Amino acid sequence: MVPTRWVKFVVALFLLPLCAIFSQTFFTVFTRATVSEQLWAGEEFWFFSLGAVLWFIAFFGLPRPLLVYVFGHELTHALWVWLMGGRVSRFSVRRDGGHIITDRNNFWIALAPYFFPLYSIIAIALFGVSSIFTDVQSYGRLLYSTIGITWAFHFTFTCWMIPKSQTDLTDHGTFFSLTVIYLMNLLLLSAMLIIASGPITFASYGADVAENVGRFGDWVSTIADRFTRAAHSR
Repeated sequence: MVPTRWVKFVVALFLLPLCAIFSQTFFTVFTRATVSEQLWAGEEFWFFSLGAVLWFIAFFGLPRPLLVYVFGHELTHALWVWLMGGRVSRFSVRRDGGHIITDRNNFWIALAPYFFPLYSIIAIALFGVSSIFTDVQSYGRLLYSTIGITWAFHFTFTCWMIPKSQTDLTDHGTFFSLTVIYLMNLLLLSAMLIIASGPITFASYGADVAENVGRFGDWVSTIADRFTRAAHSR
């Protein structure tokens, strides 16, 4: 039988074009929204950026809240175990690390803490639940700042932890794991951009993705034609 790691390595190779397509789409749409639609002038952008900057200052200038990160990391594992229909029989959190014991494991569960910003999701969920019972429009700036802080928390700790040879990554192949983490974080950022920018819709973003897929297909066809002509000319 073919080793699972080899299969995942091949899958990661096929995911690379998707990473390139979605990266190109994200930066193209972000540039268009910033320049043409003045996304930078909206309070959503400024207060999100303010929260992110404040967290970057705290991360590099103050003692890092490792226990908060480890708790969120292990809780994310546990949440994805429950989403996959599994059970968690032990949940351990310490400042120097943590673990859970479960009857189910796969790469989604293992990699979830690296692409699922738990604290940002909690902040959005609390805001949404609160909006059912009271008017929370005046707290929008607080929400944007909180999302900026919590997303930057997720980003910095993810970048900080990845080089530390985490078994979450190595168990499923580091190349495959990094490809999935990058792609999932990129999709999350794309969704946040669409939500924060009124003129950008999921439909228009999908149209840009389709256009870039077409361009990539044309590029592949051009390369294939060149190789074919070179082979026939020999």
